[in-house]
Amino acid sequence: MADPTASPAGVSFFDALKVWGRIGLLSFGGPAGQIALMHREVVEEHKWLSEKEFLSALNFCMLLPGPEATQLATYAGWKLHGTKGGLAAGLLFVLPGALVVLALSMVYASFGKVPAIEALFYGIKAAVLAIVIEALLRVARRALKARSDWVIAALAFLALFCFGLPFPLVIIAAAVFGFWRGSGEAQAHHGELPSWRALAGTVLLGAAIWLVPLAALALVLGPHHVLTELGVFFAKLAVVTFGGAYAVLAYMAQAAVETKGWLSATEMMDGLALAETTPGPLILVTEFVGYFAGLRVMGSVWGGIAGAAVTLWMTFAPCFLWIFAGAAYIEAISKRPKLSGALAAITAAVVGVILNLSLWFGLHLLFGQVQRGTGWFRPWVPDWGHLDWFALGLSVLAAIALLRFRLGIIPTLMICGATGVVWRIV
Repeated sequence: MADPTASPAGVSFFDALKVWGRIGLLSFGGPAGQIALMHREVVEEHKWLSEKEFLSALNFCMLLPGPEATQLATYAGWKLHGTKGGLAAGLLFVLPGALVVLALSMVYASFGKVPAIEALFYGIKAAVLAIVIEALLRVARRALKARSDWVIAALAFLALFCFGLPFPLVIIAAAVFGFWRGSGEAQAHHGELPSWRALAGTVLLGAAIWLVPLAALALVLGPHHVLTELGVFFAKLAVVTFGGAYAVLAYMAQAAVETKGWLSATEMMDGLALAETTPGPLILVTEFVGYFAGLRVMGSVWGGIAGAAVTLWMTFAPCFLWIFAGAAYIEAISKRPKLSGALAAITAAVVGVILNLSLWFGLHLLFGQVQRGTGWFRPWVPDWGHLDWFALGLSVLAAIALLRFRLGIIPTLMICGATGVVWRIV
């Protein structure tokens, strides 16, 4: 595909690598925390993307299957340094968390839960909640300009949090409304679009890189080998994960536990907790599943590592395909009133989506038990008798450190992580 025609002056590839590496190491808190961290680094501190560019890219990634934060990082890298920048940003966003999850999967398989590691991530999650809230406020101030934007954001939040409507339905509804709203605006210059030949070449190359290894596994090991089954299962999952990991966790857990028998229900829940408390996308829980499948069926640690590697490839390779095929269209879309109107409405809805994710994350952090209600009106309801007062206090202190004293993300995470360890030990 064609690389972007320009990047911010003075941004060397090496300087960008350091930032992408830092984001990958500090990307705790699921998509809400990761988007917050990227916004802080890319828009506020380094000003590599404007607010409009960041939100337009986020809107686009929300429409794609797969982890939107990974795709957003890939787009930001592509915008700066073309294809090599997108590969670097996307890989550095995923690999640190993948290595941590692999190491903890191996430790868990050998020793079970490790209290010291749990305590460390307990404190870090409290700090992440403050980072998420700070970013939510910043994005809302910039994205919600008209009264209709506030209404769209509120409706999106209510649809997701209170009624449990499917994420794609919420985004499609916002896009349809924005498309209709933009139909009355004057037509602007349409901008240049990549040729269909270039698009087809990118898609074919990306699909080959993604799927040829799977075909090789099937030919060499057979269609019923555990590595082939893992590849097929997670390749299918990669194209239906609209709305991020939360949208398919229930299906994946049921299939991995009940249908495939790769791990137990308790192990599946522990793997999800592990993925939620480590850096990187929440969908890295698939690596945990792949490791246990390979370990159990092939009977060795190397089998577990092979299962984790196949799972990672099938899950994340298409993320680069979607971005490299579609990134060049984002700016052209912004010059078309109907399509830009749809993206503007999605921008407002995304604020509601981030609020939903933030509240979901906060409730599960601060309360020992959280359940979704039954019936047509079914918001998430915490058990107030299980409120974790220490986690709440630590989150408040983290917010004060970030907002009042401008302490910075890394010192705040380190202090909260160490405090969590001390508190659990005491």
